[in-house]
Amino acid sequence: MPVSRFANPGKFMRIAELVMPWIGGIALLLFGYGLYLALLASPPDEKQGETVRIMYVHVPAAWTSLMLYSSMALAAAIGFVARHALTDVFCVAAAPVGAVLTAICLITGSIWGEPTWGAWWVWDARLTSVLILFLLYCGYILLRRSFDDHETGSRAGSFLLLIGAVNIPIIHFSVEWWNTLHQPSSLFRRDGPSISPDMLRPLFVMGFAYMIFAAYIVLLRMRTELLSRRIENVRLMDTE
Repeated sequence: MPVSRFANPGKFMRIAELVMPWIGGIALLLFGYGLYLALLASPPDEKQGETVRIMYVHVPAAWTSLMLYSSMALAAAIGFVARHALTDVFCVAAAPVGAVLTAICLITGSIWGEPTWGAWWVWDARLTSVLILFLLYCGYILLRRSFDDHETGSRAGSFLLLIGAVNIPIIHFSVEWWNTLHQPSSLFRRDGPSISPDMLRPLFVMGFAYMIFAAYIVLLRMRTELLSRRIENVRLMDTE
């Protein structure tokens, strides 16, 4: 079955309607289990104490915001080639979700940083590059809304997404390329994770919960955007 069949808006709406209840239910179960592990079952950190529990909100938000922006940049690239409206609908739907997640990452990072580093904010390479990610999300939202014509707005927004994709590897490698206050990666290391399995389990459960819940919200917003465009097209046809 060609993948392009799923890019049909009508088929997408039907598939989304079927899978969304399952996705939402799985996300709720994962959040419940993840919060139990994060708040009750996992131990406090030897150095950070109970403050380490912010990690279970902060890190999954960072992962999911990076995943969403990477997906939007990929959709923008596909949209340039295939010129299908569904790629633009995905980007429009995902941008506010990514912006909120990046804001959560920045806010919880500041709350975490104050007792750990003694400062709410520093112009650290990792913090600054994540702030740029937030501004890219906001810039895309504003740029996309400044055009009444969807095709023109899609092209302009896609250019911004593709240019901004350069920031993704900078965020990931910033702790290796520069001397930063932000700790280096504790998970994706050649010698294996340096985090205790008792902390690693809730972190991954919360990470999956964030990603699946974000997928649910994006699907919901995509359906709303498609319905809005249908109504807009009907109104335009009535005025002609």
